[in-house]
Amino acid sequence: MPSILSRCTSGKGKGKGKGTGNGRGGGSGRTHIYLNVYDLTPVNNYLYWFGLGVFHSGIEAKKMCSVNMLSREHLLSLVVHGMEYGFGAHDYPTSGVFEVEPKSCPGFIFRRSVWLGMTDVPRSEFRLFIEDMAGKYHGDTYHLIIKNCNHFTDEVSRHMTGQPIPGWVNRLARLG
Repeated sequence: MPSILSRCTSGKGKGKGKGTGNGRGGGSGRTHIYLNVYDLTPVNNYLYWFGLGVFHSGIEAKKMCSVNMLSREHLLSLVVHGMEYGFGAHDYPTSGVFEVEPKSCPGFIFRRSVWLGMTDVPRSEFRLFIEDMAGKYHGDTYHLIIKNCNHFTDEVSRHMTGQPIPGWVNRLARLG
């Protein structure tokens, strides 16, 4: 089945989850959820220190395992979870959810990663959840104040970890 997510590349080449983490079809163990935050404007270099800024954000899931656990299955799970998911605007009634290599979203300047928590949701369920979100977040429904990339990442974070994203990430939209 073809994915409804868009693939976006940068030109550089290439805890409280709801799943069981039973190891069948999804890899076992905990997955760390990170929020990757990007600057939309150089003015953020000044605004950031006042708790303000105009930010883009994406969600990254990282399977953590010790060196002695790096079996073929775990290496595959690292590859599968080695994507960052975001939401952006376009003019069509199709998904605005996209995937990029972590910390390399084109057009934005990476600022920092924020650890949001952990989940036991297997990678297959994580991917299905993201695809379900892609059906809700169409590019033509993007709105800077009420439905932006930070609303998307907040919804994913709340579902996967039970925690919201930090308030400063979307503060200007809430003030607008």
